Amino acid sequence: MSDKIAYSRHGDIAVLTVQNPPVNALSQAVRQGLWDGMDRAEADDGVKAVLIVGEGRAFFAGADITEFGKPPMEPYLPVLINRIEASPLLVVASMHGVSLGGGLEVALGCHYRIAVPSARVGLPEVHLGLIPGAGGTQRMPRLTGVEAALDVMTTGRQIKADEAAKLGLIDEVRDGDPKQNGIDYTQSLLDAGAPRRPVSEMETPAAIDWDGAFETILSRGRGQISPAWCVRAVQAGVEKPFAEGLAAERKIFMDLMETDQRQGMIHAFFSERAVGNLPELKGVEPRALQHIGVIGGGTMGAGIATSALLSGFQVTLLEMTPEAGEAARKRIAGNLSGALKRGKISQDKHDAILNNILSVVTNYEALSDVDLVIEAVFEEMSVKKTVFAELDRVCKKGAILASNTSYLDVNEIAASTSRPEDVIGLHFFSPAHVMKLLEIVVADKTAPDVVATGFELGKRMSKISVRAGVCDGFIGNRILSTYRTAADHMILDGASPYEIDKALEAFGFAMGPFAVADLAGLDIGWAVRKRKRAEGIDPAARDSSYADKLCEDGHFGQKTGKGYYDYSAGAKARVPNPDVMPLIEAERAQQGISPREFTAEEIVRRYMAAMVNESAKVVGEGIARRPLDVDMTLLFGYGFPRYRGGPLKWADIVGLPELLADMQEYRKEDPHFWQIAPLLEQLVAEGKTFDDLNKAAAA
Repeated sequence: MSDKIAYSRHGDIAVLTVQNPPVNALSQAVRQGLWDGMDRAEADDGVKAVLIVGEGRAFFAGADITEFGKPPMEPYLPVLINRIEASPLLVVASMHGVSLGGGLEVALGCHYRIAVPSARVGLPEVHLGLIPGAGGTQRMPRLTGVEAALDVMTTGRQIKADEAAKLGLIDEVRDGDPKQNGIDYTQSLLDAGAPRRPVSEMETPAAIDWDGAFETILSRGRGQISPAWCVRAVQAGVEKPFAEGLAAERKIFMDLMETDQRQGMIHAFFSERAVGNLPELKGVEPRALQHIGVIGGGTMGAGIATSALLSGFQVTLLEMTPEAGEAARKRIAGNLSGALKRGKISQDKHDAILNNILSVVTNYEALSDVDLVIEAVFEEMSVKKTVFAELDRVCKKGAILASNTSYLDVNEIAASTSRPEDVIGLHFFSPAHVMKLLEIVVADKTAPDVVATGFELGKRMSKISVRAGVCDGFIGNRILSTYRTAADHMILDGASPYEIDKALEAFGFAMGPFAVADLAGLDIGWAVRKRKRAEGIDPAARDSSYADKLCEDGHFGQKTGKGYYDYSAGAKARVPNPDVMPLIEAERAQQGISPREFTAEEIVRRYMAAMVNESAKVVGEGIARRPLDVDMTLLFGYGFPRYRGGPLKWADIVGLPELLADMQEYRKEDPHFWQIAPLLEQLVAEGKTFDDLNKAAAA
């Protein structure tokens, strides 16, 4: 037997204990060990039942990710689960920690299931662009009914033990040691003469409107196909004999394995885990971090404070007046109220945060003892420098001074202090207590342990932290500025904001760029345009002023009720603002442009080409260390569809030579904008991809 499975006897019960730390992934050795353990139990005189239980943190957390992308090895998981279910012995699963994907499918192949109250189960394969492929789509509906099973599969969500019991996935929830629980429960089943109870032999559930469910789930997925294909797999399980249903499930699973979406989602899965793993930080200890200061209590500052409070930090928030301080406290209280309603915190924790852990102050001296302070004030260099001068004066030695700037030069901010080594950029995304991305902007003199502390903060806040170098806009906003400019150019040339938004939402973005601008506030882009014009714009660059006129009329998007869209019927009931197209048409006439039509495909191709080109420049200049850093920034901060993996993974999939050829054509029309990234030209010349750079960085 494999050393991953320990075999023991407890009376008439054979216990197979899984020992594959840290989370008992279903590796080949574990699968073989389970197979051999079942053989041994069935040959062991007097054994009447088998208990499968995990040692350590989990029952089975799912597949072994180290086997992803490699040829499958026997015993295959679906065959193993069928073998477990077919055993003449009574087979029981005792579950704790997580039982996800194949782990839950193993449990469903057992005849009975018990779990501790803290256990969680789920079938998250859709997050990898797949469906459950080891019988999950066939067995779960027989226990829960079709609609509940589809909810679990198509969302990939994790379910707590009590809900799983109500759904019929777990037979008993009991506190205690999982192994002893399992032995006691199995013995009680034997004492009661309980029969074997294979799920595959249970009655098939009632059918639903399969086509309607498929279309609804496909629409909800904004182009992601794997959740919808769960419907077809379940349908096969209802309409066909069990063995044929399993075969249909497996065919769908294998077909999805060959899709671009599966490539994109696997890339996202691994990149999410790799993005915070920087060789330069190996062995570097972060500084102590418990008390955090926040300067500014607007939407961003209140969100940062909320995130820190929910992560267990003591927070002191500075505002300039008692009235502003009270408004900030109310914003934080509102955020915490939402967390309370969602079950993220208890009432006691909510009250303790507001009454004891959060302090709102109006003088800098109150920040003298913080370990790290984050300013979230107006995006203007002179304002930032004034704040940092005060922080330099009052903060203790070794305190980290961080700016939440979205664009400004962190080197210049650091140079205004006597301790530039303690200065770093921590660019949160609004709302900061909800959005997952944190750009950690490393200035020229930032100390390594300060960088490590930034990543530690991100980890404790459950953020996806990405290292960025200093430039205008860092990684995300620099790339955003470029692809948004490409959209503006298409508008001048004949597309409408609404055609562009529609095409990009069909591509998979949650919102198109003009709807996003309305959400963020058109005044933000207006301020950036005015700043850049004041600094001087290259005469060869195309510019337009129609959006400025919207702002001059007081239309800043959702917060004023009008922007590119009219929100008088509510934020979700957006309709085109009739004032916009006349402004655009007047701009075209003024610039002497004869508008032409754009197809949805051309809109997406140009928009994505601009995004990829600027991303390649960001990587080539070292602003982002690896292509995957760009991909994770766009995925977690800018609504890029996860199933496409990120802009540079998308570029690899569609083909770099073809994309470069398109850019070379675009360059003939506008050589100033379409200055092609040297890195992109180099990769095409060498026959390489962006993923080759990721692999080289990991080597």
